[in-house]
Parts: sequence; C-alpha cells; structure tokens
Amino acid sequence: MSEFHDHPRADAARDALLAAALPEAAFDGWSEATLARAAEAAGLSEGEVELYCPGGVLDILETWSRRADAGAEAAIAAAPPPNRIRDKVANAVMIRLDQMAGEEEAAARARARLMLPDAADRGARLLWATADMIWRAIGDTSTDGNFYSKRAILSGVYASTLAIWLEESDPEKPKTRTFLDRRIDNVMQFEKAKAGWRKATSGLPDLAGLAARLRYGPGRRV
Repeated sequence: MSEFHDHPRADAARDALLAAALPEAAFDGWSEATLARAAEAAGLSEGEVELYCPGGVLDILETWSRRADAGAEAAIAAAPPPNRIRDKVANAVMIRLDQMAGEEEAAARARARLMLPDAADRGARLLWATADMIWRAIGDTSTDGNFYSKRAILSGVYASTLAIWLEESDPEKPKTRTFLDRRIDNVMQFEKAKAGWRKATSGLPDLAGLAARLRYGPGRRV
C-alpha cells in the first residue's frame, strides 16, 4: 500500500501522469505498460515515477479517485440542496459519477483493475472514501454507529450504481438515476422497518440473551 502525502511537486507529477494515462487506459487498461507510456508523454523519468508513484498504476487510480471526490465535494456545495435526505444522497451520488463523464471506458477499466486481488484493499478504501465524502458534503455529523453503517450502506449503493452508469450510453444517464432511486428506496424502507422493529420490541426481554442461556445453560450460580 502506497503512502500519499500533500506535496506540490508530487501532486503535479501524478496529475500529469493521470492526464496522459486516461486516453491510453481507455484502450489498453490500467497496466504498468500504460503507466510507462504516460510517463514518457508527461516527460517524467522512470526514477520520478518510482518516487511519486511507488504503488505503480494503482497510485494513479487513487489520484483519479481523490481528484473526483474533491471535484464532487465542491460541486455538491455549490448546488442548491434538496430538502429530503434521500434526494440529497441521490444528487450527490450522481454528481460524483459525473466527475468521470466522458471517461466511461477508462473508468470501467479502472473498476476492473481495482477488483483484482492485489488491488482489492485499495479499491475498498477508495470506495469508502467516496461514501464518506458524500455524507460529509451533504451535512452528515453522525459520530456513533450510524457513522459506519451509513458509509457501509452507501458504499454498496454507489458501487452497484456505478456499474449501471458505466453501461449506459445516454449522457443524461436516466436509467442510472432510476436505478439509484430504487436502491435508495430499498434502503429507506429497510431502515424504516428496522426502526419500527426497535420501537415495537423496546419493552421486551433480550431474546438473543435468553436464547443463549437456554442453549448454554444459566451459568454459574452464586
């Protein structure tokens, strides 16, 4: 796993590599050969690439994801916020996806690369970072268990919506938005049902604990 630090020269080098790699990756995928050609096009030496991208092409994919997150965060802040939380989430997801508009083929190949075993951890971290950015951008201030559950759920929603977005040729992405709205509906219904269950059972005994005692016995008596 590579370490990313804010450094103007390193950032500029990664940005130049990303810009040069995007058209290459759309046809040849995100490989070390793609990175080498991008370095040549960007005028960077092999040593500079090793210095600024010790993780190889995966560092360029991380750069792209981070830049897209930052661009989406700014766009979300600039857009008039909807009233309903579900609409805020849906709009924010679409804004984040739109950061890759025009680069769908490169994005599809990036997704495939990050699903390989050597990149699974990196892909999961970047997905979580995107979900975290979206929640923070729309004003989420949770710090309890909801902080993690919200991001875990949204990570799944975003990942499945991305797959539809990549396949849709219409630049307006109407099918993607319909799919996203349906996914969010499912999540909201689940959360509503879960909240109702908690309220309905708040006065009942701990059934899980009771079941455990029945299975393993009452324990030591004193």
